[in-house]
Amino acid sequence: MTNFVEELRWRGMLHDIMPNTEEKLNEGMTSGYIGFDPTADSLHVGHLTQIMTLIHFQNAGHKPYALVGGATGMVGDPSGKSDERNLQTPEMIEHNLKGMKKQLAKFLKFEEGGNGAVMVNNADWFKDMNLFTFIRDVGKHITVNYMMAKDSVKRRLEGDSGLSFTEFCYQLIQGYDFYHLWKNENCLVQMGGSDQWGNIVTGTELIRRKDAGTAYAITTQLIKKADGTKFGKTESGAVWLDPEKTSPYKFYQFWLNASDDDVKKWIRIFTLKNKEEIEALEKEHDAAPHLRILQKALAEDITIKTHSVEALETAIKTSEFLFGNGSLEFLKTLSESQVLEMFEGIPQFNISKSELAEGIDAATLLAEKTAVFSSKGETKKLIQGGGVSVNKEKVADATQVFNTTNLINDKFIVVQKGKKNYFLLTAE
Repeated sequence: MTNFVEELRWRGMLHDIMPNTEEKLNEGMTSGYIGFDPTADSLHVGHLTQIMTLIHFQNAGHKPYALVGGATGMVGDPSGKSDERNLQTPEMIEHNLKGMKKQLAKFLKFEEGGNGAVMVNNADWFKDMNLFTFIRDVGKHITVNYMMAKDSVKRRLEGDSGLSFTEFCYQLIQGYDFYHLWKNENCLVQMGGSDQWGNIVTGTELIRRKDAGTAYAITTQLIKKADGTKFGKTESGAVWLDPEKTSPYKFYQFWLNASDDDVKKWIRIFTLKNKEEIEALEKEHDAAPHLRILQKALAEDITIKTHSVEALETAIKTSEFLFGNGSLEFLKTLSESQVLEMFEGIPQFNISKSELAEGIDAATLLAEKTAVFSSKGETKKLIQGGGVSVNKEKVADATQVFNTTNLINDKFIVVQKGKKNYFLLTAE
């Protein structure tokens, strides 16, 4: 058994910890949990800190519980939010839960006995509880004064949108989750992001007041980017763990594009590499920052953990194709949807397959049939300067003819202007 709290501490993850929590955990195997609300059918990289916390918890010899909020998902947590969330239907929540359970099973060891992870759904204990039972058995133990003092409540009350009674009750509902798991599963610790501290200690207070019990709390740092932008967001939106929502290539690129300041923090948080391994990588990185050794190590590790070795290989080959000297043969192994996803955000043009079958010279193809170049004159000039490639081969002359035999997967032609400016032509 290892010191879980010390593990979080040296990795820069620890934020708040209730007195005596570390000592309690060091006594022996302890059960603890983190809650995940089903606001979507996939988790995203913003959830990874909590997933990694549970992994470290299990690796330290403790028993992790992952609570999926089938009940709380119908209410919405006001913590860290400036506006009330849209309420979801039971059908939407059930759909989202299935996706989340599948993803969590990739990170945690769910097995019977010992410190095998357990997944629970708070809908199981709330579904038969009526309002009167809840306000009698739970509400009477926590005063309104106590609830109003929470930062998450105060911020919303001071803002323009206010706080609905529905969201105001959230901390009581989450507090009861902790009480239920403490009472029935001997869960002594609740963990979460630092914005959850108020909700978590409401649970410890409910346990103390209702049953004179003792429970513990730990929160982790909220991840911020060095440039001030929000972690886990790109220009196209959230970075999801579901490969259908964010391709493994884009997922890999997200980590690969981390700044030097960010990656030195993130490699401690999002990998299981030990202190010696990380310090050795840092030394290599500092000696040759342009090689992006830390970024590659982080991107490879987390892509394998989230997706697979095969997904990582495809992501690396995609990067090599777009930014290096990758082979055209690789592109031929991809499906139509994978090719389109790979070139998302890159200028694309449709061309007539029947016209292409008759043959089209380079100048006409690139300046008239498509708008890769603004004129035939510009096309000829760039071709003469060796700056135009079609399907990774330099175009030798503006009169060079292209036809359907040049189509990749009987569908695509890849055009490059210089090394990094790509265009995708789709024959239909």
